[in-house]
Parts: sequence; C-alpha cells; structure tokens
Amino acid sequence: MIRKHLEFRRQMKVDNIIEDFIPPEVIQKYVSGGMCGYDREGSPIWYDVVGPLDPKGLLMSATKQDFLKTKIQHTEMLRRECKLQSQRLGKLIEAITLIYDCEGLGLKHLWKPAIETYGEVLTMFEDNYPEGLKRVYLIKAPALLPVAYNLIKPFLCEETRRKIVILGSNWKEVLRKHIDPEQLPEVYGGTLTDPDGDPRCRTMIKYGGTVPKSYYIQDQVKIQYDNSVTISRGSVFQLEYEVTTPGTLIRWQFASDGADIGFGVYMRTTKDGSQKVSEMLQVLPSERYNAHLVPEDSCLNCAEPGVYVLCFDNSYSILQSKRVSYKVELVPNADLVSPHSRGDKRLQ
Repeated sequence: MIRKHLEFRRQMKVDNIIEDFIPPEVIQKYVSGGMCGYDREGSPIWYDVVGPLDPKGLLMSATKQDFLKTKIQHTEMLRRECKLQSQRLGKLIEAITLIYDCEGLGLKHLWKPAIETYGEVLTMFEDNYPEGLKRVYLIKAPALLPVAYNLIKPFLCEETRRKIVILGSNWKEVLRKHIDPEQLPEVYGGTLTDPDGDPRCRTMIKYGGTVPKSYYIQDQVKIQYDNSVTISRGSVFQLEYEVTTPGTLIRWQFASDGADIGFGVYMRTTKDGSQKVSEMLQVLPSERYNAHLVPEDSCLNCAEPGVYVLCFDNSYSILQSKRVSYKVELVPNADLVSPHSRGDKRLQ
C-alpha cells in the first residue's frame, strides 16, 4: 500500500500540488465546499454543500483528471492544516471532520457519470488517505438519501461507513456539541460569519451553482452500454423489472442510431404476463426522444412495489428500424439504523 501510494504521489505530482496545480476556472467557481473552522478537539472541518452542485454541467466542462487533482489538492491542504494544528495545540491532529449539507439532493446528483466520477474520487481517498477522516455528519437529509448512499456504498470500506452519521431535526444542537459556536457558521447553528456579516461564510465555503453552457467543452459524456437491440419498424421492445421495495430507483441510459425513439415506463396491474401496454398503469408517459443526438440518462423513484415495464416504442415508424443501445439498473434503498432517540442515524 505504501509503494502504491508513493507511485500515486509521483504520478500526480502530489508533493507540489498545492502550489503548482491551478484548477480550471469552472471548477474554482462551481465546485462547492470549503474548510471553515475547527471542532472542539482541534480538527479542521470541511463542508460539502451538495444541493447547488451541477454534476452534468461540471463534467461537460472539465475532465475527470481535473476533478481528481482538485480533490487531491484539497486533501493535501487539509493535511497541511492538521500539521499546523498539531504544532499550535501541542498534540497530534491527523484527521478531519466532514459535514455534508444534503439539502437539495435530487435526481440530477444521481446521474450515472457523476456517480462514477465521485466513486473514483472516493476510491482515491480510501487508497491513499486512510484514517484521514474522523467523522462525517450528514445534515438536512432528504428522502432520496438512502438511494444515493447505496450508489456510493461500494466505494467505501467498512471503517469509513461506521464514521457516517445522519443527524435528525436537532442537527444544529448536535453540531454545537462537537463544534464551538464561534467556529461554526451562523447558517449551521453557530455564531461565525464573514467579516461583512455573511452567515454562510462564503469567503471560506463555496456554494456552487448551475454551470453556464459557455464553459462546456464537450457535447456529451461517453457512456458504455450493456446491451443493444434492433427494434423493427412499427413495433415495440419491452423490458420488465420487478420492484419489491418502495423507494427503489430504476436508472436507465439509452441511445439510438440514426433517428429518434419513443420511450415510456408502465406498471403491470395484473399478474398476466400478456397484459398489453395500453392496459397498464402509465408511470412515465411515452415520448419521442432525440437519443440519436443526445443520449438519454434518467431515473424513476418507484413509490410502490410491482412489475415495471420500460417500453421502447418504434410503432410510429413505418419505414425505419431503430437500433437502441441501453443500460438499466435497479438501486435499492439503503438500510438506516438509528442508535439515537432523537433521530440521528448511522448508515450501514
């Protein structure tokens, strides 16, 4: 592991990355987060603000290598701060506290290329900065969080998972137990503000935003598909998936060759496998997608168990067959175990 880490530092020029690497402008402006304050034990605190992030816009505007180097730079800055804190306090400080502000977490953040990129970043952390994390607090968690967690869970080791705590409605009170109010931004329940009185401390924490298309350097992110099928003119192609747990997410990506293709999602209302689409419950209305120009990438949060049918529709075409490449996966809800009486939870 040490040998691999030394090779990683050599390849990524980690020893000088704080001074030498300058992230692209779009990353500097639109990647949210930042270091702000210290917890009661003296460890630096890093904030990740999820909601304002525009994953698709960022990946259209910068390379994955740029993101990886930016995260390495942030991590090295935090390691340097830990060393400085050790000198200031006269005790060893070697891990950080991480606060995830999950307000606004939505389906746009579950875009598959974004999850894959984030997974690569997490793998880099696990491989090269073990035990650099003291604890992770997730605040303002929406109902979609368990699904999102299940997508990144494979990239986390068991030790890291045990450090993740979801705080309930009393999250400000819990944060104040671990962080002195003078070290905690006012917006998060403390008294710290910027010099101009800004309660969000924007000079230290960036809040991202939608990336203007003027930054885009590519039209689409390359996607690898698992399957392909030729749909004859005047016909449809159906895929069936049985959902047993409410809140399961169905994710799909598809592209067509040469022309558009219809697509919709339905739910069987009988156990009869011969039920026609017209007799099923319409969950996502069928529309024609220009998937030959822009690959379609979306998902559906299944509120009810049942058999869901993804239908590719070429019935409107009287002359042309369509070849469709696709990838579909089911993402279940994560299990949440609550050891605290006031709603705080640990992700398993």
